Amino acid sequence: ALLKMGIRGVTVSDVRGFGSQGGSTERQAGSEFSEDKFLAKVKMEIVVSKEQVEAVIDKIIEEARTGEIVVPISDVIRVRTGERGDEGERMSGGRADMFSTS
Repeated sequence: ALLKMGIRGVTVSDVRGFGSQGGSTERQAGSEFSEDKFLAKVKMEIVVSKEQVEAVIDKIIEEARTGEIVVPISDVIRVRTGERGDEGERMSGGRADMFSTS
């Protein structure tokens, strides 16, 4: 769904953690144990322009319907070249494409 919107550069990571739902406790052969209280989760990292944020959030909610936390990105820095901002961001459909004067 995000590809159809022109969004590129999505990172998906398997992570473990817990929040208000707490963790999990396993039971086996009548014994209760929990090596840790972390739950398996999936974290998606997607960097888009401010103008794209609401549409991307709506699409994720529509398709995945999970709890989400949105964190703003203050700058884009392409470490290999030292480019920053629009010059450092080269994702198809990203800020550079949206505001290109060519």
